[in-house]
Amino acid sequence: MGTDFWDLGYPKEFRVGGGGHITRYLSPSFDVSLLGNYETYRFSADKPGNNFELRNGMVDLGLKLKLNNGKILKEDAFIQPFLMAGGGMFFANSEGRANGANFFNKIRRPEVFGMAGLRFRLSEAVALDLTTSQHYPFTERTDNLYGPANPADKLYDRFLVHSLGLTIALGKTKDEDKDGVSDKKDKCPGTPAGVAVDPNGCPLDRDGDGVPDYQDKCPDVKGVAALQGCPDRDGDGITDADDKCPDVAGLAALQGCPDADGDGVTDLSDKCPGTPAGVKVDATGCPLDRDGDGVPDYQDRCPDRAGPASNKGCPEIKAETKKRLQEATKSINFEFNKAVLLPSSYPTLKDLAAIMAEYPDYTMSIAGHTDSKGADDYNLRLSYDRAASARTYMLSQSVPADRIESRGYGETKPIADNATAKGQAMNRRVEFDLYLTGEPNSAEVKYGPAPTITELQKTPAGRPTAGKAPVRKAPVKKAPMKKAPMKRK
Repeated sequence: MGTDFWDLGYPKEFRVGGGGHITRYLSPSFDVSLLGNYETYRFSADKPGNNFELRNGMVDLGLKLKLNNGKILKEDAFIQPFLMAGGGMFFANSEGRANGANFFNKIRRPEVFGMAGLRFRLSEAVALDLTTSQHYPFTERTDNLYGPANPADKLYDRFLVHSLGLTIALGKTKDEDKDGVSDKKDKCPGTPAGVAVDPNGCPLDRDGDGVPDYQDKCPDVKGVAALQGCPDRDGDGITDADDKCPDVAGLAALQGCPDADGDGVTDLSDKCPGTPAGVKVDATGCPLDRDGDGVPDYQDRCPDRAGPASNKGCPEIKAETKKRLQEATKSINFEFNKAVLLPSSYPTLKDLAAIMAEYPDYTMSIAGHTDSKGADDYNLRLSYDRAASARTYMLSQSVPADRIESRGYGETKPIADNATAKGQAMNRRVEFDLYLTGEPNSAEVKYGPAPTITELQKTPAGRPTAGKAPVRKAPVKKAPMKKAPMKRK
């Protein structure tokens, strides 16, 4: 019968009602509500005789959008705006007079509504709600004006409801971890008892490093989880507080300091950086030098006896000792054409054994030689046997077997002319030489590898010797004659 929005008209018109709502929390942003309202409504039109009285109720289901969702406003803000929309059923008994006729309508129709409201938080459990909602029932018979004669009246069946009411929280929120944040709102359930939490129920993290304060050993400085929240600037897995070199990645065994050469001494304290791997060093990082000769042990062939670097850290053989070795050659004698030592050789060999004891880092080479008289293979065997005989005697003088070596060169390495008796006598000799153990054999350095009988036999005329041209043997016409044993050795 006309638009009277916002015209309460009281007491001329009686428009009052009441209701009750039940709301269920869904999330910080949404609730669902079941609303029930009842009201009376009286309307007197300006036209004489047009009036009606309405007694109606609404049962609706609405979805509520809360602006105090922690993103727009705090959840516990004092003023909490919200919006709601939904629909339900409109029940009404309407009677009056319209268009000169009395009417009585019993209405049961669906409706939709929209609401805007403000909630004033009085306490944790009590709030005051002030709302305005517009309802639109799907009917035109509230005022009984409808049809082609009243095309605009279809919109006049809408109405506003203004309400003021108290909201009371029922029951008790579930909070299993008892951190003061309900389980529905708790994003970190299971927080240990007594741990301070934020509004989401998560443990406080003052430095924002992802490690909660109650587990963070450095709660005021951003750190890494692997180190219980403590910082590690150089990323070596050692906290800055325990790292003696916090800006350079290092080793735990060296309290976070680096050791580029891996010798166990930090680079800051290492006076000899670049030491090869596995080399033992002293407290300053320098290779050990037990004998103090300036040659580090790992390069020193004689780490317990001082010697020059030119001789690989080993004592050099004295000139007197070299002379004794040279003179020994003249003093070694054998039985005629045999490898049996004469007793006159014993003092010299004992002296050589004493030299071996004086130079424990050296090995002795014994090389036997003959003159050119006789068959090549015979001479080679004889030179081997005589050198071996000298070696056997020295072994009896407690010289270790692995420090003495013997070989024979036969007639292949003369030092004088075999064409003379004097030269032959000089070529019949046993030489003694010392060389550092592990170095090339001294005889082999001078003469090359010792020959074998097979090698000699490959040269039919035998090996050339100084002062003697290769001998060519005449063709054998008869059975070869057997050579008598040579008795001039």
